[in-house]
Amino acid sequence: MPDATTGHANAPPATAAMPARTALLMLVALTSGFALSSAFRTVAAILATPLQADLGLSPQALGVFAASFHFAFGAMQIFMGIGIDLYGVRRTILTAFPLCIAGAVLSALAPGYGPLVLGQVLIGVGCAPAFLVCTVFIARHFAPQRFAAVSGMAMALGTLGMLFTGTPLAWLVQQWSWRAGFWVLAAMAALAWLWMWRSVHEPAVPASQAPRESMGEAVRRFAALFTLAHTWGIVVLGAVSYAALISLRGLWLGPMLVERHGFSLVQSGNVALALSVVALAGPMLFGRIDPGQARRRAWIVACALLMALLFMLLALRHSAWLDVACMLLAGLLSGYIVLQYADVRAAYPAALTGRAMAVFTMAMFLGVAAMQWFTGLVASLAKAHASANPYGWVMAAIAALLALAAVAFRQLPQPPQ
Repeated sequence: MPDATTGHANAPPATAAMPARTALLMLVALTSGFALSSAFRTVAAILATPLQADLGLSPQALGVFAASFHFAFGAMQIFMGIGIDLYGVRRTILTAFPLCIAGAVLSALAPGYGPLVLGQVLIGVGCAPAFLVCTVFIARHFAPQRFAAVSGMAMALGTLGMLFTGTPLAWLVQQWSWRAGFWVLAAMAALAWLWMWRSVHEPAVPASQAPRESMGEAVRRFAALFTLAHTWGIVVLGAVSYAALISLRGLWLGPMLVERHGFSLVQSGNVALALSVVALAGPMLFGRIDPGQARRRAWIVACALLMALLFMLLALRHSAWLDVACMLLAGLLSGYIVLQYADVRAAYPAALTGRAMAVFTMAMFLGVAAMQWFTGLVASLAKAHASANPYGWVMAAIAALLALAAVAFRQLPQPPQ
C-alpha cells in the first residue's frame, strides 16, 4: 500500500460520466438528508427552555444533551468516509439514515433524560453521512473548478433545515410540546429517506474496477492522513469554526435572548429563523467569491478572526438589537466554511477525497460536541457566582477559541503546492 500522499493505489473506481442535470437532481435529493441533519443539530436552541422546565435540566446537562448528537455524528465520520469510498454514496446514506428516524421517535417517547440523550446519539449516527455524501458526490461528479460554488449551493440548501427549528418549531412547542417537534422531524426524515432511495443512483462500476481494499487497509489509509503535517492545521480550525455557529444557533441563542432580554419563545424563534435565512446566503456568497488556492487560506484566517470579534461583542451587555445584529452577521460570515471545504479538496489527492472530507467533517462535529459541553460547563460555573454574566462568559470563551484556532491554522504547516 503506498504512502497516503500518493493516492495511486485503491483509488475510487472510475464511473461513466453523469449528465449534469442528472447529477444536480441527485445532489438536491441528497441535500434533503443534510437539511434534516441541520434541523436536528439545532433543535436545542428552541427546546432548551421547555426541556429545562419539564425535566429540570441544568445548563451543563443541557450542554451534554446538545453535544451528544454532535459527538456521535463526529465519531462516525471515519466509518462513513470509509463506507463511501468502499461502497458508494447511495448504500452508505440509505443504510445509516433510518437510525436518525429511530432516534427521533425515541426522543419523542423519552420518559427521562437518559433515553433523550440516547435518542440524540442515534440521530447523530444516522445523520453522520448526510453532508459527507454531498461533498464527495460533488467532488466525483462536478468539475474541480466548480467545487466551491456547488458546495456553497448544497450547504445553502442543507441549511433550509434550520428554518424549521426557528419560528415553526417554537410555535409547535408552544402549542403542543417539545415531543411534538420530534414527531414532526421523524416524519420529515422518513420522507427524506424515501426521496434519496428513489432518486440517488450512482453510475454502475465495472466488476474489474470494483474497490479491492479491505476494511483494515481502509482504516490504515484513513489514519495515515494524520501523519501528514498539514492535516493538523485543517483539523484545529475545523474543530472550532462551525462549532462557534452551531453553539450559538443550536444551543445558546434561545436561552440568552429569553434571560438577557426577556424575549418570548416565539420571539427567540423569529431571531433563530432570521439567522437561518441569513446563513443560507453565506455559503453561496463565499462559494462565488472564492479567491482561489493562492489566497484562500488568508481569507479563511481573516474570516475566523472577524467571527471571534463578533462573539466578543456578544459577550458584552448591550441592547437586544445589537445582540441580534451580531448574531445575523455571524450567520452570514459563517459561510466561509465552504472555503475550508475547498481548501481540504485541494490539499489531498483525488483518491483520498472521501477520507479527507471525513477527517474534516469529523473534526467539525467533534468540535461542536466539545464546544457545547465546554460552554455548558462555563455557563454552570458562571451561574454559581450571582454577579457573573453566564452568557457573556460563554460568548467570550467561543471568541477566544476562534482566535486561537485561527492563529494555529496560520502557523502550522501548510499543504504542499
